[in-house]
Amino acid sequence: MSTTTYHVDGMTCGHCTAALTEELSALDGVSAVEIDLVQGGTSTVRVSAERELTRDEVAAAVEEAGYALARPGSLPLA
Repeated sequence: MSTTTYHVDGMTCGHCTAALTEELSALDGVSAVEIDLVQGGTSTVRVSAERELTRDEVAAAVEEAGYALARPGSLPLA
């Protein structure tokens, strides 16, 4: 099992998290999706799966839900 963290732009509410969770959960092998919503900012999304997912398939699911993966390196350092 692997867990990967992604950053997603454009989510604003619980409906957004539900839509994204539904799309990501439909990917083969996904067992859990956790989202730390940052309204109107860049949210943190953790996806646990029984196999390693490609960035392209995750990006496609995120886009199907109506959002976009944040560009690598676009987040401020903590």
